[in-house]
Amino acid sequence: MMDNLRTAANSVVIKVIFGLIIVSFILTGVSGYLIGGNNNFAAKVNGQEIGRGQFENAVASERNRMQQQLGDQFSELAANENYIKTMRQQVLNRLIDEALLDQYAKDLGLGISDEQVRKAIFATPAFQNDGKFDNTRYTSLVNQMGMTPDQYAQALRNQLTTQQLINAVAGTDFMLPGETDQLAALVSQQRLVREATIDVNALAAKQQVSDQEISSYYEQNKGQFVAPEQFRVSYIKLDAAAMSQDVSDDDIQSYYDQHQDQFTQPQRDRYSVIQTKTEAEAKAVLDELNKGADFAELAKTKSADIISARNGGDMGWLEASTTPDELKNAGLKEKGQLSGVIKSSVGFLVARLDDVQPAVVKPLADVRKDIADKVKQEKALDAFYALQQKVSDAASNDNDSLAGAEQAAGVKAVETGWFDRNNLPAELNFKPVADAIFNGGLVGENGMPGSNSDIITVDGDRAFVLRVSEHKAEAVKPLADVKAQVTDIVKHNKAEQQAKLDAEKLLVALKDGKGDEAMKAAGLSFSASKTLSRAGQDPLSQAAFSLPLPQKDKPSFGIGNDMQGNVVLLALDEVKAGEMPEAQKKAMVQGITQNNAQIAFEAMMNNLRKSAKIKLGDIIDQQQ
Repeated sequence: MMDNLRTAANSVVIKVIFGLIIVSFILTGVSGYLIGGNNNFAAKVNGQEIGRGQFENAVASERNRMQQQLGDQFSELAANENYIKTMRQQVLNRLIDEALLDQYAKDLGLGISDEQVRKAIFATPAFQNDGKFDNTRYTSLVNQMGMTPDQYAQALRNQLTTQQLINAVAGTDFMLPGETDQLAALVSQQRLVREATIDVNALAAKQQVSDQEISSYYEQNKGQFVAPEQFRVSYIKLDAAAMSQDVSDDDIQSYYDQHQDQFTQPQRDRYSVIQTKTEAEAKAVLDELNKGADFAELAKTKSADIISARNGGDMGWLEASTTPDELKNAGLKEKGQLSGVIKSSVGFLVARLDDVQPAVVKPLADVRKDIADKVKQEKALDAFYALQQKVSDAASNDNDSLAGAEQAAGVKAVETGWFDRNNLPAELNFKPVADAIFNGGLVGENGMPGSNSDIITVDGDRAFVLRVSEHKAEAVKPLADVKAQVTDIVKHNKAEQQAKLDAEKLLVALKDGKGDEAMKAAGLSFSASKTLSRAGQDPLSQAAFSLPLPQKDKPSFGIGNDMQGNVVLLALDEVKAGEMPEAQKKAMVQGITQNNAQIAFEAMMNNLRKSAKIKLGDIIDQQQ
């Protein structure tokens, strides 16, 4: 399989794919990842070199993956130097781990055959169409991943080898049937419990607190009563979408005439090829074709290019930018015309021009609406940028108010209410605007207004000029303003302490067999019995399962808290062995096994890293 994939990687079809990839890299500005000297390396792992090209290609693939996953958000992250540095380090660590796994697998005698790789590719649902392997789909998706078939096959081989190692580790961890049954019974155990609740809020309402207690709590906990920094902002908003502009027929015609390339489908040619390893083989193929042999059948049996051979040599429609030079220079002009023997970097070719689609310019009528929208948008943006500059100049010339900017914009400034960093008004909720407000540069002294902001552009089609009209620094609220709040907290704290003391006294009485009288005196009684499971995440369920097992006809007692913070006395009357369905039991064992296997695998990786000789190159910090 690997030999076939290497043959495919040297095919004329893959050259077309490489052409598309290179164009894509140029357009996205990452062509630098493909450049680098052979003498540099990313790392050496026990003498095995991870080359610079391999590393940079892996970084590019990770960037593309993150771009597809995060969209526009990735652009913001990519502007952060530390984020990119961390990403590059993570990619390098992954390549190092892959090298360690590959070396360890070889030491253990593990390996994945070419046939296993082939079957895995053919069985991948993403490469199938109606349940059958689709070579065109496979090639397209591998291309989109920025990989050659050979690179993809090697990555898949590494993945399968890693899985083989994981399976080997996981296979060493198992549970005996008796252990499984005991664990299932313990996990599914149920407890019958009665509850008596001491209402903390009711106790708090009866508490008396002194001014000294209030003052003392306030002084010790001033950090709880801090008023955050607050702002009031006046702002002018400019929006390109609101600047509707008229578009004339002349405007549309002029744009159409000046941008013909945008409305032109370039000429496309369709070729079929037969690739051979030697010139003699190519001449023999050409002779058979000249004698009337069927091109498609000959391609399927004779072509060394396994990708195009499956399709009878057909390479699909190609534009000039994606057509290999060998085909461009073959002199094929007429449909059905055969080439001579073509010497190529991948061997020798015999090509046929199957069809030609001439370049076609779309009529103005078909694109009129799109052009009108485009011209209208461009005019609106031109007006927006002109007004933006005008307002910016006015705000700079009259820095003591927004009056000049208001006159230039033709609108009145809007003033917000008070807000802090956690509740920025929705109309200003843009990062560049928030940064300008909260970085301190617009705040005057002693709460007085500061200066106007520079023009702040958002998403390219909106802009703000603003000033902080009022400002309050972060400050501790005076006791007089929070006295009621402090009083409630102190009362509640005293009530919690009293409830815990009362519960402890009642617990002693219950354990001594004097509980009925003590509970009656406290005005409490136990509820009807309820069943709690170990799976319960509430604090009472957890407290119930921490109680000792009850004796015959004698409950076990304890104390817990409910979700409302009340103190609850617990009486555990009975413990029932639970039953777990077989499917759930199987899932539980599988989960435990996988978790143990993961721990063991990570421990193995740590040992491999510790014992390895790893030398890092000097390119990890390079930003290309």
